[in-house]
Amino acid sequence: MKIRIDPLDKLFSKFIRLRDKVCQRCGGTNIACAHFHGRAKKSVRWDEDNACGLCFGCHIYLDSHPIEKIEFFQWRLGDRYDLLNARANQPGKPDKGAIELYLKEKIKELEE
Repeated sequence: MKIRIDPLDKLFSKFIRLRDKVCQRCGGTNIACAHFHGRAKKSVRWDEDNACGLCFGCHIYLDSHPIEKIEFFQWRLGDRYDLLNARANQPGKPDKGAIELYLKEKIKELEE
């Protein structure tokens, strides 16, 4: 199933890439936004704890090694890992307008 990319996804990806700057696993510089819970999980689709910058190789590797992906995000998030999983299981739609405003402000701060 192909998930539609909406403008908020592009904004979110830009924020994650600006925030992380390098691959959070190997330190490489050509990164993309990688999600722990997939983008189909709307409750955390644009949650900054649910994503990090990964290079193509690390992204593919972690997606094909689910236990290592879990361990990586547990290490990365520490105590916030369980909170992310709780948010991922919350019903309801996120407020996309509020998320857009938040991301634009965070991007502005990172670009200064």
